Amino acid sequence: MSVPAATYVVRGARVLGEDPVDLLLADGRIQQVGTGLTAPQDAVEVDATGLVALPGLVDLHTHVREPGREDAETVLTGSRAAAMGGFTCIHAMANTDPVADTAGVVEQVFRLGREGGYCDVRPVGAVTVGLKGERLAELGAMADSAAEVRVFSDDGICVSDAVLMRRALEYVKAFDGVVAQHAQEPRLTEGAQMNEGPLSGQLGLTGWPAVAEEAIIARDVLLAEHVGSRLHVCHLSTRGSVEIVRWAKSRGIDVTAEVTPHHLLLTDELVRSYDPLYKVNPPLRSDDDVAAVREGLADGTIDIVATDHAPHPMEDKECEWFAAAFGMLGLETALSVVQQTMVDTGALTWAQVAEAMSARPARIGRVDGQGRPLAQGEPANLVLVDPAATRTVEARETASLSRNTPYAGRELPGRIVATFLRGVPTVLDATLQEGNG
Repeated sequence: MSVPAATYVVRGARVLGEDPVDLLLADGRIQQVGTGLTAPQDAVEVDATGLVALPGLVDLHTHVREPGREDAETVLTGSRAAAMGGFTCIHAMANTDPVADTAGVVEQVFRLGREGGYCDVRPVGAVTVGLKGERLAELGAMADSAAEVRVFSDDGICVSDAVLMRRALEYVKAFDGVVAQHAQEPRLTEGAQMNEGPLSGQLGLTGWPAVAEEAIIARDVLLAEHVGSRLHVCHLSTRGSVEIVRWAKSRGIDVTAEVTPHHLLLTDELVRSYDPLYKVNPPLRSDDDVAAVREGLADGTIDIVATDHAPHPMEDKECEWFAAAFGMLGLETALSVVQQTMVDTGALTWAQVAEAMSARPARIGRVDGQGRPLAQGEPANLVLVDPAATRTVEARETASLSRNTPYAGRELPGRIVATFLRGVPTVLDATLQEGNG
């Protein structure tokens, strides 16, 4: 993406949902914040009346598929979808082909993100070579590379070997890294297709028990405590998992956790349709689990919202349930789902959304220049959202190469109308631009 540098004056934005102010953006930073700012002669005026301004969103869990599965997504299309969803930084997961388990692969992903220019792309390094769970990958080399990897994960596959997980936790301490665990005990989930419960029996689908997630989280928080390292729990989905993380934090264990938008909104009842759009790992859970993860996000037990954006080509989703791939799109709808489930219900304020979707994920990933307050002198990474708008999700309109959104046909609140990356608009609704001053 090539956009000429310019000065922008954003008029009347409600920063974090508070009273309207103007923001002057120039040279990649927020130069002034106030009311009635005088615009430079060459400034582009942006009318943000009624819009909420948030720091650019940061996703700690994105699958961009490149290298290897460019038919599903590329770094360019994934980062474009991210910008459409208000994200100015994403973390690209390691389960590519070849796997991002060397400095060379993570630097390739990092370079492709910089060339695209829609958002910062921070590669996530694999914990084990080839995601095989047999020996540690080149963690130090990836950390020392140009990509400066700080998050390591075999996401999609659990690091189930306790000794190997302990070694990984010990190793990343040397460069302030974090291991992000896909909590799934493999022997308890062989052939699993959906959440284990009465409904899985009715539908004849092999159940995926909550304890398969909870057992790994319980083991890993104790390992993290033992070695004094940072642990991050990917896509937490059950009430028991929330309780274990809450207990771990009460002991002072350095653990953080994420929940996905789809686990905040959707339940396993949707699987009655046998529509593979609802097949995801971990599976959609019960109403009680959804209530628990919402409570956990509201009280801070769950630190962040992460999309687990998982694009798949049509042939991998438009097939019978058993043959379908796990995963669903999430970047372009994440903020709308959080607004519906947490903001519009009164569970979170916009300021708390900014913490959960920008500031905290940036801190966990050790990302400089992202997740910062919308204040004078800070990087001009921000998103403008119209909270009063509603939209019906259309799969064919996604910026992703794939179309596997579980929200197709649903009406969701909120609409992203502008995203700025270091003062440059990666998304800007034409109706906002009043012209040059």
